[in-house]
Amino acid sequence: MTELSPADAAKDAAARAAVALVEDGMRVGLGTGSTAAFMVRRLAERVQAEGLRLRCASTSKATADLAESLGIKIEALDEIGWLDLTIDGADELDPDLNLIKGGGAALLREKIVACASDRMVVMADGSKVVEVLGAFHLPVEVIPFGWQTTKELISRLLDRLDLSGRPIVLRKRDDLPLRTDEGNFILDLSLQAIPDPAALSAGLNALPGVVENGLFLGICDLAIIGKPDGSAVELRPEQEAEE
Repeated sequence: MTELSPADAAKDAAARAAVALVEDGMRVGLGTGSTAAFMVRRLAERVQAEGLRLRCASTSKATADLAESLGIKIEALDEIGWLDLTIDGADELDPDLNLIKGGGAALLREKIVACASDRMVVMADGSKVVEVLGAFHLPVEVIPFGWQTTKELISRLLDRLDLSGRPIVLRKRDDLPLRTDEGNFILDLSLQAIPDPAALSAGLNALPGVVENGLFLGICDLAIIGKPDGSAVELRPEQEAEE
């Protein structure tokens, strides 16, 4: 096996610790992204070694393809119903385990699956832990029809929230607008910092043309932070820890 870089070793450590939470008979949501890919591989190892009987839903076609190539059957979320556990990555997480997700352009399905679960566990390396969300661009999924109008509405919302002048960029792939698994576009907001994530999330989702945004607020129950040495630590929301 090729030696992992320190960053990938941390992702793999987080993935191994998260997969250890999976129990036989569970209904599990599988996330999307580079850390989630480590998780799917580690889960496949457990399924093969232990004969785990799982029902799994995927947050993207890419994850579904990887899982099925490794022997994990993927079912539609509606066929499974409610999930016991969803394991996913994050682009940023703050002390209350509020997240920015969507770097892999799967934020809509990721949020649906996470909210259809008893628990959402996030895996990350230490670089994803921040005091204030916003250094990573905030993805907003929009329908293609009238997307430039939607972009203008988002700009006006940012003005009202004292976030004027922040770039809003249409995400592209091979010089064409990137299409999500649902056929939508992604607008990436470079905000630097988000002082009031709840107000921004509510404002974005109230705009015509916006399907969903990448702020996952109050959804994550546990974060597992992997380290390059192969160890991992658990983080819980600070507010919860104080109660």
